Amino acid sequence: MREDLRRVIRKQFGGGTVAADLLTSGYRAMWTIVCFDLPVGSKAERRNATRFRKFLLDQGFTMKQWSVYHRYHPTRDQAEAAAERVGTAVPSLGSVSIYFITDKQYGQTRNYEGAYRAETEEKPDQLTLL
Repeated sequence: MREDLRRVIRKQFGGGTVAADLLTSGYRAMWTIVCFDLPVGSKAERRNATRFRKFLLDQGFTMKQWSVYHRYHPTRDQAEAAAERVGTAVPSLGSVSIYFITDKQYGQTRNYEGAYRAETEEKPDQLTLL
């Protein structure tokens, strides 16, 4: 299937750099992982934490665990831009860390549910045209 995609892209875009950029390498594509610790002692703090979680979902992130969200980005630049947007939405008393790992590294993730190994999430099937 990947070779079919290459042919279509070459035909539509005439090959060259644009076509190569559209076939994102696993070493160039990035996963952005947002880990956070937000206070939830008061009603206002819980509301702010909920707003932050909803913001992450609106930005295309998916919940991995309660305070860990992740998103696939075809390029490092897109991952950086997403991180900047997340940084502007952090509640004032929040602690947030954002990690960037390549798609190849993410593919080596091991998930366990109880004592059993679970599947690793796969990158979304999408073709991004800019």
